[in-house]
This record gives sequence, C-alpha cells and structure tokens, in this order.
Amino acid sequence: MITVRLPDGSQREFDTPVTVAQVAANIGTGLAKAALAGKVNGDVVDTSYLIDKDSDLAIITDKDAEGIDVIRHSTAHLLAYAVKELFPDAQVTIGPVIDNGFYYDFSYKRPFTPDDLVAIEKKMTELAKKDEPVTRKVMPRDEAVAYFKSIGEAYKAEIIASIPADQEVSLYTEGKFTDLCRGPHVPSTGKLKVFKLMKLAGAYWRGDSKNEMLQRIYGTAWAKKEEQEAYLHMLEEAEKRDHRKLGKQLDFFHFQEEAPGLIFWHPKGWSIWQQVEQYMRKVYQDNDYQEVKAPQILDRGLWEKTGHWDNYRENMFVTESENRSYALKPMNCPGHVQIYNSDMRSYRDLPLRYGEFGQCHRNEPSGALHGMMRVRGFTQDDGHIFCTEEQIAEEVTAFHAQAMAVYAAFGFENIDVKLALRPDSRIGTEESWDIAEESLRSALRACGVSWTELPGEGAFYGPKIEYHLKDSLGRAWQVGTVQIDPSMPGRLGAEYVAVDNSRKTPIMLHRAIVGSLERFIGILIEHYAGALPLWLAPVQIAVLNISDAQAEYAQAVAQNLKKQGFRVHLDLRNEKITYKIREHSVQKLPYIIVIGDKERDAGTVAVRARGNVDLGVMPVDLLVERLKNEMDTKA
Repeated sequence: MITVRLPDGSQREFDTPVTVAQVAANIGTGLAKAALAGKVNGDVVDTSYLIDKDSDLAIITDKDAEGIDVIRHSTAHLLAYAVKELFPDAQVTIGPVIDNGFYYDFSYKRPFTPDDLVAIEKKMTELAKKDEPVTRKVMPRDEAVAYFKSIGEAYKAEIIASIPADQEVSLYTEGKFTDLCRGPHVPSTGKLKVFKLMKLAGAYWRGDSKNEMLQRIYGTAWAKKEEQEAYLHMLEEAEKRDHRKLGKQLDFFHFQEEAPGLIFWHPKGWSIWQQVEQYMRKVYQDNDYQEVKAPQILDRGLWEKTGHWDNYRENMFVTESENRSYALKPMNCPGHVQIYNSDMRSYRDLPLRYGEFGQCHRNEPSGALHGMMRVRGFTQDDGHIFCTEEQIAEEVTAFHAQAMAVYAAFGFENIDVKLALRPDSRIGTEESWDIAEESLRSALRACGVSWTELPGEGAFYGPKIEYHLKDSLGRAWQVGTVQIDPSMPGRLGAEYVAVDNSRKTPIMLHRAIVGSLERFIGILIEHYAGALPLWLAPVQIAVLNISDAQAEYAQAVAQNLKKQGFRVHLDLRNEKITYKIREHSVQKLPYIIVIGDKERDAGTVAVRARGNVDLGVMPVDLLVERLKNEMDTKA
C-alpha cells in the first residue's frame, strides 16, 4: 500500500505505484485536466513521474509559480521545435527560463530576422495546437552523445560529453523533436497557449568570447492572455520611462564611449543627486553615524588580506606606482576597518557607526553595462557598524526603521523583505552562522514584518537582509541591505577591549539603504516617469511673463522664491505664453507661475501645477506656504 499525503492534510492510498497524473485524476477530473506537474517530497516532477513509496504530493497547476516556470521551460522547447521545423540546418544549444520568460540559443548559417520571428511564432502556435504528448526517457551518457551526433546536434553532444561517463541523461520528445533536458515539462504541447517571441540578440557559446557567436531568441509565456497583455503593457510603459531616454530629454546626464559605464552629470541631474545625498546625510546624522571618508586607492597587500585580490581581482581596476600595485576600491568596508583600527577601542565605544558616501569602481563587463542601473563607477550610502554579538539584533532593528522611513519619503510603499541564508561555500563555524541568522530573524520579528527566506543566497561570510522596492510599474528593485560580517574585522586585525580586559573581535554590519546612488536615481526617474516630486525636482518652479511689461515684477517674484530656498527658472523670453507654458510642461516641472498685468498690479501670481492643473491666482506668500508644506511632508 502506498500513501500519498496532500497539502490539505488529507491522504490517498493506492495498491500499486501511481503517476502524478493518476493521483490528480483520482482527486478529480478538473484537477487532472489542470495538472502541469507535481511536487513530490519537495521536488518538481513531470505528471508521468511514478510514485512508488509513501510521499508528500502537491499537484502543480498554472496558478502556482512552479507551474508558470514549467510553462516557460516547455515553451522554450516548443521554440526550438519550431526553429528545427523551419530551419532544419539550425543547431540547438541551451534554452533556460528567465524572469517573465525564456530564451533559446541557436547556431545558424545566417542571422535570423524579425520576419523569421513572426514565422517561428506562427509555427509554435501550429505545433501547440497539435497537442502532442511530451514524453521523457533516460539514456546512458555515451549513447546520448552518439544519438545527438547522429542527428547533427554537435552542441548537445558537447554538453552531454562533459557529464561524467557513468551518469545517465534525460531526453524529452514532442512530435519529431527530441531535446536534452532535466525537465520537468508540461504533459502535452496543448498546454502552451499564451506566448510571444520578443527579440533577437547575440550570445557566445558557453559565455566565452573566444567561442562562436550564437543567435539568442527571447520570448515570454503566461498562463492567461490577460497576464501576458498586462506584461506587454508594462514593457511599453517601461520603454517610455527608460531613464536613459528621460535623462537626455530632461537634460539630467549623458553617457559617451570615452567613459564606458560612467556618468556625465549635467546641472539638473546633479541637483537631484544633491537632494538624495543631503537627505541621506541627515539620516546619518539623526541616527548617530559618524561620516568618514576613506581613500579611493589602496595597496594590493590590504586587498590580499581581505581576500578580494584572490577572489575578486577580475572586477577590480588595478594600477601601479613606484613598483607597488594598487587597486581602486570596489567597496568601502576595508577602509572603514582601517579607520576603526586607528585607535584602541573599548566595549564602551560600541556600537560604533561609520557612514560614507563612498565612490567605488568595479570592472563590469561592457556587455553588462546598462545606463545608471549597471555602471563601473558608483557611490553608495555605505555604512558599517562595529558591535558585539549581543548588539546585532538591536542595531538591525534600528536600521530597519531607518530604511522603511527613507523608502516612504522617496515614495515607495511596497517593500518586500528577504533574508538570505548560509550558502554551501562559506567561512565560519556553524555556531556563528546559527547566531547570525537567528539575530536577523529576531530583529525582523521585533519589527513586526513578514519576510521571505532565501536558503543558500547569503554572502560567503554571513547572512543578510535585503530590501526589494516595487516601483509604479510593479517591478522589483533590490536596493538596501544589512549584512553580518564576523570575518573581515578579524582578517584585518580589528579588536576591542572587553569587560574582562580581554581582546575580542567586533562584529561588523554592512548596511546601505539606497545602495548605489546612481542606480537609485535611475529607479526614481523611472518610478516617477521623470516627474519628480517637488523636493527632488531639479527645477521646482518656472516663472513666466506674458510680455516685457511684467519683466521687472517677474524678476522680483523669482528672486523672492530663490531667497526662500526654492530652485527657480526665470523665463523672460519674447515668446508666446502658450509656447513657454508648453515647453516647461514637457520638462515636467512641478509648478509654473504665469504673470500678466493683473497679477503684477495686484501683487499676485497665477499658478499651474504639473499636469496642467490650474490652481488660480494667489499671493506669493500663500504660494510659498503651500510649497514649503509640500517640501516638508514630501507629498
């Protein structure tokens, strides 16, 4: 007798081994029809998987995240099937699932075209409608190598040949197409109904630039048409909000080939930077951080002690002077430890909090650079807290409150908190990891928040809490983090005198709220589509005159507003007022003031808010009161 335990606590008993599909059918015809895969004892498997012992089972449908992954993985294979039908000489390589979709890499004698994508997608639809079963078989490695060589699939043969000889591999077949894959897959192609091919790109075989350039086809797949339409609409909106386009349109910054991965800030963009930095500087001050500044370039010997020279060297910019090797710092923590080590510390000094707007450089591959979101030079709101183990939970709790207040001030209300736990490759004792992980859990419990745990995703030296913001399009951005590091202080000789006069190594907490200021500003620009709130806007108010007769009064109003601390642009050009209003509206300014004879004679101003909202005529003092309230509340 085999017992199958279901998620609702019920169980089913069978006299003989049963497949996942048979269990689903035993539960009900509706579930049998909806089943895409199963989760047996925590592992996702095909519906054809045979259960031959007592097991826990969950039936996976398109309502489950795992179900969507199975759909996308299977659609990648459907793509390869269609390509082989249309272009028999093409060779298939790999086709994994990615966020919101999938891709597959091909080797072919000519570049694919947009017209080819249309034809391939049409063929995919035809093949899916055939509702051909997807079947799995297992084959010894050498037999599989011979099989793929016999059908001219050299890349598949190479992949399989890299597997140990005593292992078996699984192959999946649908119709006339067979592919190497671990699975699982949908039971038949008819389950694949909502998909779209998105774009073409190049990709080196095995990611090595010395190898052949393959052709990558990206696609997306969903359970329901409405979900795909919503995703495509989001992409359209994201294209409109692209910070690179808006940065040029609004004269914030630019990039150029002479400085790849680095930003040329224009006055308006640098104004945004200053607002973010000064706000974060006040957060430092209000929470008892001491602001410090460490050198940009440090000797190789220090990076060898931290382990970066051996493990991170390819990402560092290196230089030499007088027969000594140096590196531009890729992170700020070693410098902060040197500041800590500059004096003898006592337990009475802890916790000791350092903060720095530290500029870092990382030698990112050129293909990975992406506007402000992935750069080679960036500045972090970086901080490090030196404390005892007993102080970890309290410090993390305080940091969480700081972070949530900052995100709210910048207009982010939907925050996911995640806890990344010990990876397989790590340093330190199991006991130290237990203490570190439980300290973070304790802090999150004290904050009254829910969180998702990410096993295996912590840093090699310690666990970390991550803060993922969701922007106005629902996209998630990981920005803030707080990490426990019991390792680096010891490697760099940091100590404090304990209560019993013994020397102990402090714990170091790495913390950042917005992370890279460059990236965070890019997120802000896209979140607000360039229409930044008043307190961040580089130009807050434009003062426009209708004719020269109001020029003197307009100048006085602008000067008054500047004295009140506002960023004002005075436009006295001899242009039609409608033209000037339209031009400044395109620049997404929060407020436009229009002054005519009536306003001049009455000592008032006509005010328009962003979005062509007419606020009417009011005294300047009343306008200033309104603006200051908006600035203070960060509305």
